[in-house]
Amino acid sequence: MIQAGLQPFPRQTGAHLIQPGPATHEGLCFEPQDPVEGDNTLGAINFMIGDMGDWEGKEERPLEVELPRSWHHDMIWWGPAGIGASYTIEGYIKGHSGPFRDGLGTRHFNGHVCRMAEGKFGGFFGWPNLTLTPTGGFMGMPATGKPSDMRVIDMYRRDGDKLAENWIFIDLLHFWNQQGVDILARCREVGRT
Repeated sequence: MIQAGLQPFPRQTGAHLIQPGPATHEGLCFEPQDPVEGDNTLGAINFMIGDMGDWEGKEERPLEVELPRSWHHDMIWWGPAGIGASYTIEGYIKGHSGPFRDGLGTRHFNGHVCRMAEGKFGGFFGWPNLTLTPTGGFMGMPATGKPSDMRVIDMYRRDGDKLAENWIFIDLLHFWNQQGVDILARCREVGRT
C-alpha cells in the first residue's frame, strides 16, 4: 500500500524501507549447514524468548538491561510497515520495543506453532502467538481496552552467541480489524498522499 502511495497507518516510529536480506549476504543456504550452528541459533532464540520480562507473571526489567543479554548492540530490527525498522538497541527501544510496552498494557504469550533453525538463521511463528490489549498510543492508535490476537512470524540471524538481525512480519491488518479499525477501508477513504 505504501509503495502505491497510500498511508495506511499514522506516522511510524521506525524507518520505512523494503526489508533487505542479511547484512552478511549469506541468507541462501544451498549447502547442508552444521547442525551445531543450528542448535546454537535455536539456543540464542530460545534464550531471548525466555528472558523477555514483559509478559504476564514475569518481572519486567528495563529494556536497556534486558536487550543486551540477547542482542548485539548494533542489531537491526526489520519491522513491518506501520512500525518500521530500527538500528541498534537504543534505536529499537525508541522505535519499537518501548512503544510496544507502553501502548499494549496486557500482553499474553500464546506460544509458537514452530521454532526452527538452520545454520546462523532461525525463527518462529504462531497463529496467533500473542494476545494484546491496546491501552493507547501504539502505532498512533487510541486505547480500546479490547484484547486482540497478533499473528507474527520472526526470522533471525545469529552472530556469535547473540542475535544480530530480525525480520518480523505482523498481520497488522488482522490485529487492527479486531480493534474495529479496517485499515483497507480507511485507505480507500483517505486516498493517496
